[in-house]
Amino acid sequence: MMKRLIPTFNRILVQRVIQPAKTESGILLPEKSSKLNSGKVIAVGPGSRDKDGKLIPVSVKEGDTVLLPEYGGTQVKLGENEYHLFRDEDVLGTLHED
Repeated sequence: MMKRLIPTFNRILVQRVIQPAKTESGILLPEKSSKLNSGKVIAVGPGSRDKDGKLIPVSVKEGDTVLLPEYGGTQVKLGENEYHLFRDEDVLGTLHED
């Protein structure tokens, strides 16, 4: 039986993206270039409520690639996979390829 985690409130479930240590042609990349803290959004919660009870939706959606803070989040292990839970406001931005 496979477990599925659905975040509550304004939390998002992220799987960190591991940057490659070398290019496809075999060029080794410096360690600093692989330090970008990014991840793929796996699941999102419904959002949080303001003081009037109005729902404030989460700003990212499933499948987005996001920039994460260096520290923070809650580590979660489901089966063989490792994920992290972050609050929506902890996400620094979304990454888009041009």
